[in-house]
Amino acid sequence: MKQVISERSFRLLMNPRPVRSEGYAKRSRSKILCLSDLARAKQEITSWPGYEATALRSLNGIARAIGIKAIFYKDEGARFGLGSFKALGGAYAVATLLQSEVHRQTGAYPSSSDLSDRKFRSITSKLTVACATDGNHGRSVAWGASMFGCRCIIYVHAHVSQARRDAIKAYGAEVRAVHGNYDDSVRQVARDAAQHDWRIVSDTSYEGYTDIPRHVMQGYGVMADEIFAQMPRDSFPTHVFIQGGVGGLAASICSYLWEKFDEKAPSIFVVEPDKAPCILASAEAGRPTTVKGDLNTIMAGLACGEVSLLAWSILERGVDGFLAVSDESAAETIKLLADAPFRDVPVVAGESAVAGLTGLLLAARDDDARQQVRLDENSIILLIGTEGATDPSVYQSLVDRSPDEVSGADKLASTARRVS
Repeated sequence: MKQVISERSFRLLMNPRPVRSEGYAKRSRSKILCLSDLARAKQEITSWPGYEATALRSLNGIARAIGIKAIFYKDEGARFGLGSFKALGGAYAVATLLQSEVHRQTGAYPSSSDLSDRKFRSITSKLTVACATDGNHGRSVAWGASMFGCRCIIYVHAHVSQARRDAIKAYGAEVRAVHGNYDDSVRQVARDAAQHDWRIVSDTSYEGYTDIPRHVMQGYGVMADEIFAQMPRDSFPTHVFIQGGVGGLAASICSYLWEKFDEKAPSIFVVEPDKAPCILASAEAGRPTTVKGDLNTIMAGLACGEVSLLAWSILERGVDGFLAVSDESAAETIKLLADAPFRDVPVVAGESAVAGLTGLLLAARDDDARQQVRLDENSIILLIGTEGATDPSVYQSLVDRSPDEVSGADKLASTARRVS
C-alpha cells in the first residue's frame, strides 16, 4: 500500500446506536425525505435550463494505491454553472416556496417554467427570500430568486471570502455581513426575517423551522438518482464517505440509500473538519450537540457548529460512523486530485469537496480504522465531490503549496481568507 497523503491524526467514531436495523419509514423519516417526493423534485429540476447530469469519475489509481477495488467520485463542479451541488437544493426550495404562495393566492399550481416566464410576477415580486450561508447555499438561493422572480437577501459571516460574496451579488442579491460564525448568521437572519416578514430558505432546520430545509435536502437527492444511473452494473458501492456540515447532504444520500436498498445499503460514513465536528459530537453525546468557537477551517462549507434537526433524525441511526479530519490533510487531498500522481484524470475540487476522500485515505492507512470501517481489496467507494473551485484564488493558493508549507490549520484558514 502506498502513502497517498501524510499520516496525520484523525478521529473515528463508529455509531454506538443500532444502524439501519429498522425499516426506513419508521420514526416518521419518510415524512422528511422519501423517494416519491424525490420524483417530484427530479421532474422540476431536470426541466430547468442548463440541466445536465454531472460526471461520475473513476479514481482507480488512488484506489489501487490504498488497496481497494474502486473509487467513484461524483464531480459537482459543473452543476448549473454554479460550481456546487447546492444548486440543486436552495433554488429548488425557492421554487417550491413560490409555487406554494401562488397556489395559496390563486388556486393554481405553477411549474418552474411558469415562474421563470414571470406569469405570476405580481405575486412573486412582492416576496423576499433570505438565508445565511458559507457561500454555496446562498449562491443557489440567489440564483433561484433571480430565475423565479423574487427579492433575495443573503447573510454571510466573517469567514466567507470576498469572492464568494461577489458570486452571490452577481445574481442580484443583497449581501449582509454578520460578526461571528455561521451559526451566528443563522440566528441573525431568523431575527430579521421575523421582523420584516421575509421567507427564510435555509439548508439547516431548527425547532419550529423544518419545511423549507426538507425541500432543500430533497433537491440534493437528484444526485443520488444520477449516480445509480451512471454506476457500472458490476460496481455497487460497499461504502459511502460523505461530507458533514449541518448534515443535509449526508441525510439526503443516507435516506435515499436506506429507503431504496434497505439492508443492502452500503456502509455510510460522515466526515467533518476537526474544527467543526458537530455531527460527530452529537453522535458521541447521543443528542444534537453544539460545537462552539470560531469554526476556523479551510473547509468553509463545512464550518458548522450545529447539526440540522431533520438531518440528525436520519443520521443518528442511518450512518455507520463519523470521522473528523484536519485542514492539513484536506489541503493535501485537494493537491492530490489536482496533480493526479496515480494517473487518474485530474479533478478540480474545492476545499469542502474533499472531506469524504480525506477521511477514506486516512482510514485506509490506519490498521485499526481500516478494520473497523471494513475496508479491503473488494471495497468499492462512492464519494461526492460537492464543489469545484468556487473561490479560484483560495483553490490556487492550496494547489500551489509544497508539502512543507502545509503546516497548521489556523495558518491555512487565515491564508485562505487573505488571498480572497
